Amino acid sequence: MYTLLSGLYKYMFQKDEYCILILGLDNAGKTTFLEQSKTRFNNNYKGMSLSKITTTVGLNIGTVDFGKARLMFWDLGGQEELQSLWDKYYAECHGVIYVIDSTDEERLSESKRAFEKMVTSEALDGVPILVLANKQDIETCLSIPDIKTVFSDCASKIGRRDCLTQACSALTGKGVREGIEWMVKCVVRNVHRPPRQRDIT
Repeated sequence: MYTLLSGLYKYMFQKDEYCILILGLDNAGKTTFLEQSKTRFNNNYKGMSLSKITTTVGLNIGTVDFGKARLMFWDLGGQEELQSLWDKYYAECHGVIYVIDSTDEERLSESKRAFEKMVTSEALDGVPILVLANKQDIETCLSIPDIKTVFSDCASKIGRRDCLTQACSALTGKGVREGIEWMVKCVVRNVHRPPRQRDIT
């Protein structure tokens, strides 16, 4: 009887946990995206004021539950000296959200180099990547086709994995829900990186 009840409890309250890295250059909007995600998916979460968000030094962590999946976000600092730490997290992650500041044309090639270095890491083989063209609420931003053109020679390096480039405004929340839904769908079906299982108590 205990085994039956224990199995039922686990079935009802266990969530598959997926670790998602949020990467990109500093000032791209990674932490703002994380805060919007937590606010939109966690009913009782009172997010920090988006105007008070500063450059991340180190790591921000957040959790979002979506159906039977729990996403554990690791928002890593994007300054050049911190990018060397990114690969320390690759082996544990199930997906990557790469955030691009689509208003900063001057740093787009720098962002492309960081993306290229990340995407060619063997530790990320088969891991889905969501590329968010952030700050689309600003009139002077680059369009998705413009960004895809700049990143076009990275296409062959992406390999056989799910990859989507999507417009987003982390500040207004536009595109946040769609991005999370896409990522959940991809990590759940990726048999090469099984989830960690955690009881919800």
